[in-house]
Amino acid sequence: MSEQETSTISSIAAEAGVSVPTVSKVLNGRSDVAAATRARVEEIVAKHGYRRRNRGPVRSGPPMIDLVFHEITNEWSMEIIRAVEETAGAAGAGMVLSELGGRHRPAQDWLDNVLARRPLGVILVLARLTDAQHDQLESRQIPSVVVDTDGEPRPGVPAVGSTNWDGGLAATKHLIGLGHRRIAVISGQPDVLCSRARVDGYRSALDQAGIAYDPALVRWGDFYIWRGEDHARDLLSREDRPTAIFAGSDMQAVGVLRAARELGLRVPEDLSVVGYDDLPIASWYSPTLTTVHQPLRQMAATATQMVLTLSRGEQPSALRVDLATELVVRESTGPPPESA
Repeated sequence: MSEQETSTISSIAAEAGVSVPTVSKVLNGRSDVAAATRARVEEIVAKHGYRRRNRGPVRSGPPMIDLVFHEITNEWSMEIIRAVEETAGAAGAGMVLSELGGRHRPAQDWLDNVLARRPLGVILVLARLTDAQHDQLESRQIPSVVVDTDGEPRPGVPAVGSTNWDGGLAATKHLIGLGHRRIAVISGQPDVLCSRARVDGYRSALDQAGIAYDPALVRWGDFYIWRGEDHARDLLSREDRPTAIFAGSDMQAVGVLRAARELGLRVPEDLSVVGYDDLPIASWYSPTLTTVHQPLRQMAATATQMVLTLSRGEQPSALRVDLATELVVRESTGPPPESA
């Protein structure tokens, strides 16, 4: 530790009314500091813009990347996990996997563990740090990157996503091109950026075709099978049921297919279904699923490369990367029934 850095820590300790070792414990992510004391020290660290002067965080053991999901559920998560593990491994790094139990903001105990581990960096999937948490990581020179962020990331924080608006537009235009006019959409949570973008693309496709937007045909879910099934059952039980449903994920689309089968509707003869993500299940299910390919593995690999670059004290070529989506047409879509 340099003389200037020692002086800075001493100043922080004096202002916080604590000892220098206590400040050092906070900076090192030690858990044996009272929450109120930790918060006071972190506030002063952020106010002074304190940054470690060494090239990177001091760590013991092999270099690691922390990968944290808001929730780990299905093949969608596994695609990202495999790509991060593979990309990190090729660079001689390992991976630590965490889940937030459905929350989009990490708790302080998660952050304390990260500070104690001192990883090369953190990748957050459908989650974001608070400004205070970001300041804590930044003060230790631990970079963070977000993937498929739930909202607009903090300025300067690298983010990797896909062209969700384009995906929603392409899916809906495909259905319109087949002759459908009553097209429903089941998306994810309304407060999640990619959910809103896909619905915005859906609305734009309707506008371009001169089809009136009907709010009754828009449902917000959670990207999982059961909510897709519940929403589809309700939509398909209407007297003026839709002839097509665009689901915001392949898992939701599977739920739609199950609801259609339960109600005695054939796909695609009575109902066309489009999914999103192009997970392996899209080509395994019967009928095979028309879907929007989202390059999940490439997104995860790009985020990992960003972390590795930042951990070397370098800047990535771009802080915001949106990878292209592509419609994949299979068996679950066709013209609407003649009676529609």
